[in-house]
Amino acid sequence: MDPEQIKQLILAGMACEYLDLDGDGQHFQATVVSNEFAGKSRVQRQQRVYQTLREKLATGELHALSFKTLTPEEWSAQRG
Repeated sequence: MDPEQIKQLILAGMACEYLDLDGDGQHFQATVVSNEFAGKSRVQRQQRVYQTLREKLATGELHALSFKTLTPEEWSAQRG
């Protein structure tokens, strides 16, 4: 899978204010910023993103994804 395909799956499955994804075809890193993360734990946030990719993970098409999950407020504070 290429990064654009993964981005489209995430965007189709949840509302994102910002999404950046990079990878080499095997390993991918993403930053996902969404209001959906407000009040959620880190694990709950990760589970939410994984829901959007469930089918590709189950088939093995996608197997190595690391990401940061932030609310818009956290993203803004992080960027200074």
